[in-house]
Amino acid sequence: MDVIIYHNPACGTSRTALGLIRESGIEPHVVEYLRTPPTRVLLVHLLARSQMTVRDLLREKGTPYGELGLGDPSIPDAALLDAMMAHPILINRPLVVSPLGVKLCRPAALVRDILPPVVG
Repeated sequence: MDVIIYHNPACGTSRTALGLIRESGIEPHVVEYLRTPPTRVLLVHLLARSQMTVRDLLREKGTPYGELGLGDPSIPDAALLDAMMAHPILINRPLVVSPLGVKLCRPAALVRDILPPVVG
């Protein structure tokens, strides 16, 4: 079963989502996205698969969101993506990828929506 979690071990919600995946019988591929951020192309692909906007994935709390002025609604998506590439902490987490889709799992229990049943 190919499940990927873009994870921050310092985040309680991310740790809970990871635990729920493992409790379901799946050992996911864990990407600590602050150490190994997704490329811009991958991030755009994940956004498209999740049907989220760039703003939907933009994290405010505990990030340079305010100091970068990213709350301005006139900032284009390309500039928001630039900021996410420069500051991966701006990418909200946990983002989970499975054969059933891509979902920002906040709250963590949302991960259950995209976990395929484990056979055997």
